[in-house]
Amino acid sequence: MTTIQQPPKLIGEPIKRREDPRLITGQATYVDDIRLHGMLYMSLVRSPYGHAHVTNIDTSAAAQAEGVVAILTAREVKAMSEPMPVAAQLEGMNLPVRWALASDVVRYQGEPVAAVIADDRYRARDAADLVLVDYEELPAVVDPDKALEPGADLIHSDFGTNAAITIPIGSTEDTDRAFAEADVVIKQRMINQRLIPVAMEPRGVVAQYNAGEETMTVWSSTQIPHLLKTILAACVRIPEHHMRVIAPEVGGGFGSKLNVYAEELLSALASIQTGRPVKWIESRAENFLATIHGRDLIGTIELAAKKDGTLIGQRVRIIADIGAYHQLLTAAIPTLTSLMLPGVYKIPALSGEIVEVFTNKTPTDAYRGAGRPEGTYFIERGINMLAQELGMDQVEIRRKNFIGKDEFPYTTSAGVVYDSGDYDGSLDKALANAGWGAVAQLKEEARARNKYLGVGISTYAEICGMGPSAALPAGGWESGTVRVERSGKITVLTGASPHGQGEETSFAQIAAEELGVGIDDVSVLHGDTAQVPFGIGTFGSRATAVGGAALMMSIVKVKDKARRFGAHLLEALPDDIVYEQGRVFVKGHPEKGMALAEIAAAAWNAPNLPPDTEPGLEATSYFEPSNFTYPFGAHVAFVEIDADTGHIDLKRFIAVDDCGRVINPMLVEGQVHGGLAQGIGQAMYEEAVYDESGQLLTGTLMDYCVPRSDQLPSFELDRTVTPTPVNPLGAKGVGEAGTIGSTPAIVNAVVDALQEFGVKHIDMMLRPEKVWRIINGGKQ
Repeated sequence: MTTIQQPPKLIGEPIKRREDPRLITGQATYVDDIRLHGMLYMSLVRSPYGHAHVTNIDTSAAAQAEGVVAILTAREVKAMSEPMPVAAQLEGMNLPVRWALASDVVRYQGEPVAAVIADDRYRARDAADLVLVDYEELPAVVDPDKALEPGADLIHSDFGTNAAITIPIGSTEDTDRAFAEADVVIKQRMINQRLIPVAMEPRGVVAQYNAGEETMTVWSSTQIPHLLKTILAACVRIPEHHMRVIAPEVGGGFGSKLNVYAEELLSALASIQTGRPVKWIESRAENFLATIHGRDLIGTIELAAKKDGTLIGQRVRIIADIGAYHQLLTAAIPTLTSLMLPGVYKIPALSGEIVEVFTNKTPTDAYRGAGRPEGTYFIERGINMLAQELGMDQVEIRRKNFIGKDEFPYTTSAGVVYDSGDYDGSLDKALANAGWGAVAQLKEEARARNKYLGVGISTYAEICGMGPSAALPAGGWESGTVRVERSGKITVLTGASPHGQGEETSFAQIAAEELGVGIDDVSVLHGDTAQVPFGIGTFGSRATAVGGAALMMSIVKVKDKARRFGAHLLEALPDDIVYEQGRVFVKGHPEKGMALAEIAAAAWNAPNLPPDTEPGLEATSYFEPSNFTYPFGAHVAFVEIDADTGHIDLKRFIAVDDCGRVINPMLVEGQVHGGLAQGIGQAMYEEAVYDESGQLLTGTLMDYCVPRSDQLPSFELDRTVTPTPVNPLGAKGVGEAGTIGSTPAIVNAVVDALQEFGVKHIDMMLRPEKVWRIINGGKQ
């Protein structure tokens, strides 16, 4: 009797990333590694002012400089291209027309006004310094509150206001009733400061126009190669089917490369004009000025509750500083904040508004978490303030208001439907891992050492697995292709575009286990629009939840076709054929079967096809989810504050996250580690600061503090598993979880440490001098 050998289980196993060897040995290819014959290099002339009229641009000296081949200004750009794209166009939004190069007015420091193309990057840089631009400086508006005041200087005079859009939230009538019935109301203005993404690899582009074929190939450090192809083709007036975009290795994105930038248009235009390939690589200084920024919200939050701590209403007013222009998705990001305002709690009434405001700063857009960290921060700080007002324990008040695990799917007062959850379960595990019962004793011991110990909790849910197309400007589905080659090896092509998430490993795990082959027999391809069917890209923790689901659909189709071939070749009925462990065989007779490689060879050679069956063994699927997914978790932070200096030492950080079904726990932990570092960075170290004239004061890594490994503790991670019904994998996504849960946990811990000083709230970032002033009786 034939025995089928069981291959090792792959899904759920901590398999090392298959991408890492080439990355850590320097064998990977990034945009700056691209070398093409006849390549030219582009350098940009950028505004040194936050706001100014451009009265004249003199390029004559630069044009005569050695090695200079071409110079672009707004005149050439307007003749050759369309304005910069904006995908998130909300009803009633003030939408300024913006070109890849500014002409009459510059509206933020770093806005480009000219592009110099030369045969060497250093010659291009030197020649850019020879472009003479005459500016008349204008008053800058950098405070979003002041930008809304009557008589404020206008960033875009055509609109008569600095408000880009006002978006209402919820039902005022229900909320007014709730607040009238409340026993207690808390109100607090909170700042979610501006951040700079600081990906390890700055942006880069290579554009190569082939005049004979009238085709364009663009290599870009992007998270969305297919969307970039579509949008860039339209902007530079090339038919979409003549445009190819390749995303090689991408050294970090965090949402900042979920965009279409002026430099991509300019590189393409320069290649068209010169007939030669053109490369532009962003410097770190440019990265601080020209790549999007994140966050920058001011929220005034009110919570209404009964005296037993039951939440009955929530009001908010959010002012979002979006900078000088709309980028691709700018206007949509604050709306994600509003969707997460209820958090993990049953709050029956919610109302308020979002006011998006133009200022003379770099535009904002998606940055890891993209609106959800802000919403979580507002509600998690609010719930702690309410507990403090009522004299309740921060754990008790959360448990009282949690959505119960038997209440899902649950429609929140923000209008979204949470798919599944067990919030008590994750909190229970986090508290147990933290040793919650010993906290009081630890505080006493700390005081004996002239330290203040604080412990903060954050419980969160997030909207991700982006998601239904009706809710997204560019579509929410994803593509996945599975091809069984003639040899039986597997090629997976995904429209997702991983850049650190590890899908070359996790997607191989899925395909290998489901098809019953070895993981080394699976190759995962992505990022090349000429190879991979159209996809949406990687952002919003969607690659596995949506892209992995498309992969599963194609695997099912391939297995079904393999069974049809097997039935035909084995002279059996299709219903009697079993696919198991990489073989098809007749049910009950495993000895009468064929290996997948034999089926594939028969399918591709096609000497004997089943009726109504095409040759080949591959399938492409497009998965459109019915809903978003809603991961959740509980984080606990222990901080110790030095009484003499105000220095905050993060002693422990416990995170229990639930991302649904886990494909690879090692990848999950890596994603959580990175997210925690960025969330803790916002709470304790990072802030983009502008002066009154619109100058970025934190424009280098000497001034903008990204947390180092020695500033972070060894994270204590755990998980619960609550699968989602939204996709066939049951996976929810985890890329942003650490960023969302960590920030309020840190601030809650610091406020807890300083309770004896009457502190109710401290705005981020948590500078030691702020804390020192509180301890010494001063103001923040």
